[in-house]
Amino acid sequence: MQAVTAAQIEQRGNVNLTDFLVTSPALLGSRSNIDVAGSNLPNAGLVGVNNLDLRNLGPNRTLVLVDGRRHVAGYPGTAAVDINTIPTDLVESVDVLTGGASAIYGADGVSGVVNFIMKKDFDGLRLRAQSGISQRGDAGDRFVAATFGKNFADSRGNITLSYEFNETDRFSQRQRLNYGKTGPSWALVRNPADGTPGTSADDPNVPDRILLTDLRWADSSIGGAVDVNGDFTPDFTGEGGVYDLGSYVPGTSFTVGGSSTPRESYYGDFTPYNRRHIANAMARFEVSPAFEVYLEGKYVRSKAYTLSQPSYDFYTKLYEDNPYLPAAWVSAIQAANAAGDCDDDETPGFEECSIRISRDNFDFGIRRYELERELFRTVIGARGDLGSNLRYDISYVFGQSTQTATNRNDRISDRYYAALDAVSDGNGGVTCRINLPGQTEIQSDSYNNTVYAGVPLTFQPGQCVPINLLGYGTPSQQALDFVTVDHSTWSRLRQHVVTAALSGDTGGFFELPGGPVGFAVGAEYRKESSVFIPSDYQLNGYLIDSGFARIDRGSFDVKEVFGEINLPLLSRVPGAYELSLGGAIRYSDYSTIGGTTTWNVNGSYSPVRDVTFRGTYSQAVRAPNITELFAGGSGTYEFITDPCGIDRVAEGTQYRAANCATALAAVGINPSTFNPADDATSPQNSSILGFQGGNPTLQEETAKTWTAGVVFRPTFVPGLTITADWYSIRLKQAINYATAQDVVDLCYDQPDLDNIYCDVIARKASGAGQGYISTFTVIPENVASYETSGLDFVVDYRFVPEGDVGTFNFRVTGNVLNKLQFVPSAGADLENELHNWEYPAPKYTANFDLTWQKGPFTLNYGLEWWSKTRRVTLKQEQANPDYAPAEYIWYNRKWEHNIYASYNVDDRFDIYGGINNLGDRKPDDGGVAYPISAVGRSFYVGVKAKLF
Repeated sequence: MQAVTAAQIEQRGNVNLTDFLVTSPALLGSRSNIDVAGSNLPNAGLVGVNNLDLRNLGPNRTLVLVDGRRHVAGYPGTAAVDINTIPTDLVESVDVLTGGASAIYGADGVSGVVNFIMKKDFDGLRLRAQSGISQRGDAGDRFVAATFGKNFADSRGNITLSYEFNETDRFSQRQRLNYGKTGPSWALVRNPADGTPGTSADDPNVPDRILLTDLRWADSSIGGAVDVNGDFTPDFTGEGGVYDLGSYVPGTSFTVGGSSTPRESYYGDFTPYNRRHIANAMARFEVSPAFEVYLEGKYVRSKAYTLSQPSYDFYTKLYEDNPYLPAAWVSAIQAANAAGDCDDDETPGFEECSIRISRDNFDFGIRRYELERELFRTVIGARGDLGSNLRYDISYVFGQSTQTATNRNDRISDRYYAALDAVSDGNGGVTCRINLPGQTEIQSDSYNNTVYAGVPLTFQPGQCVPINLLGYGTPSQQALDFVTVDHSTWSRLRQHVVTAALSGDTGGFFELPGGPVGFAVGAEYRKESSVFIPSDYQLNGYLIDSGFARIDRGSFDVKEVFGEINLPLLSRVPGAYELSLGGAIRYSDYSTIGGTTTWNVNGSYSPVRDVTFRGTYSQAVRAPNITELFAGGSGTYEFITDPCGIDRVAEGTQYRAANCATALAAVGINPSTFNPADDATSPQNSSILGFQGGNPTLQEETAKTWTAGVVFRPTFVPGLTITADWYSIRLKQAINYATAQDVVDLCYDQPDLDNIYCDVIARKASGAGQGYISTFTVIPENVASYETSGLDFVVDYRFVPEGDVGTFNFRVTGNVLNKLQFVPSAGADLENELHNWEYPAPKYTANFDLTWQKGPFTLNYGLEWWSKTRRVTLKQEQANPDYAPAEYIWYNRKWEHNIYASYNVDDRFDIYGGINNLGDRKPDDGGVAYPISAVGRSFYVGVKAKLF
């Protein structure tokens, strides 16, 4: 177990608990604000939601508790608690436990438990305020907290009330465009000076990828990139100027320079805007030693939003009678058709020349995702002594979380394509073709397909407003109001937990040589329910940019019994200062999957007082959550880099090349020339619509965990504690909810094509997009296995040197990651994730703290460090040793220096402040915010007051 205190959190200046906890070696992979903003946002329902991920095994496998009790989740259909709903200023400490905890605290914590311990029996009135900002005047935050508590009835009762407000500014990637060689301005991309990787043209002495800047999305611009020659190459800008194509970067969707949309303007935010209000009330009253009642209540209201990307058009057709088109453009396309220049089948399905426009629609309004949440949690219980050695505790917990997620500036499909099909109204004006008498259908979408023939429309003929895409700012507000919509989803989670427990020891009638036997037994009933209701636009599939969605609704309940025992075998005898054995077991009966059992055995041995050896061996299970089981399904747009492209086929397992050859030949494609990277219409460069949903046949996943450690508290060095614990977790039949990219990669990287991943993707056999992946389905399966192991260590030394120089506290918390590996399905090759930057999973991690206190003054220096991690995977490097210049194979080590100081003015007032990232360390070249935040050096100041 590792523990952090409120003082340690405060000394980092963090008012967001996850921002502090994610620096812990065990929690590096947690979902913090940078993972739920801008282009990193999985969906609108996750804006500003922070989840803990213990040991990089996923938030759903980390059990988060508050004072040992469950907490309602923060995202529909899951058990993942939103850490932003836990009040920062009420936290006394946070315990992080790996191995053996599920049998004691509850199922689902296969990777471990994080338990937030809250302050109790507060007496007085405390106020705290803090404000922070970066040295560049952005990324600010503000925090205010007030806590009032009163003991009464000779301290047999207490009531504590608290309120907390926190606001964090939205931090855009555009605010760091001139920040070294980092962020969206720079990227590691294909080297124009080298041939295609994996072919004879690849020069092994020239790196395949180099760092470039001024990258732009090829063939698309903010005001429009218009092709009037039918060759799928822009000729003019939407404003009418000659289009500068720039220099194409082979194997990518980028150019360097030119008229196209700068990459740096596209990606939205680093972190979202977040505002939260948290009110807490806690009370207890002891009627007698045998009966004490306690109550807790919490209300959280929060709002978050982030800006992501604009919508876009990619070679969308404009008809020749569109009045917005210059006459010269119409003449050019008519000449191309007359000459038969478009019948070469280079792009199947596009044989007829057409004027086509590619455009990044910034003037429509960048897509904005908002999330408003309310959370209630109440606890009511009674506890007391049934005798000198027996105690009971009965409690009921109710939690409810509701959220409204809003997508802004989404395009309505039928309205948008109707508005694009502008024609003359015959009276010198412009209208939509469908407004004309006798028109009953919209002629085509962006891929030349006839659509909405006989399908009910979202508008009546005569209501359509034509839209002009030629030039930035040309769409009228009336047209934008007609074709775009703001729409919202709604969800609710509910949790009921009833727990009854007896605990005590046998001191009244029986003792072992080491003391009385400790025990606990109890029972628990839990019910979880979740409902997610999409907007009507999503339910009916009306949207271009958000796809479709279905109502998700599900629930389960579980009945549990548990027991725990501790056997103190020896105490204070020669060779055994202490020796104890223990164990715990929990049986759970789920309404969804039936019965499961978790258990642990543990032991502790101190040959002398200074040294304690400890260990556990356990089995933990996680039942599938509501979304994994019951998700009704929804559409999702994804970019997919094709593993069978000639530049990628060598970067997979030993099976990829043969599997790709078989799959491509089956749809009439020559594998030796298949290169989706160089085709702007491929799924690699233009996202495609797929399906994601639940799987009601899922079963539980099971983990075997063991830990072994030592605690050293030498009596000859007072104040020194050293702990070291080895952990090993093996998770089997794990539920794997792969991304679309994962699904495609896993299909071709397995021994043959007869696997569950190939079953849920398809390639188009003919017509436009022949050979490309045309659809995918993502559902969870019990097919994966995980294994991780490593060493946690803590060195804590508090000492007072001779002389009046104050008190020093030295602390190092670290981890040596021995193994982190993943097998996506039975029979698949093992994927070694050690050193992988995406988790992140560095081999070595350490946090160093040195605190000096003298009288009213406290000074703390902190260092966060981890070893280098791979930017280029081992498979990629082995397939192409010249994948990138040597300096870009790895990301550099993380070094972040922090300073904190506080001064106790008097017994009532403290002022404090600090500097984070003291050296203004920047992310690595070509990195967005890795291995360190893009905020740079930042400052914070605060005041604490205890008025009485």
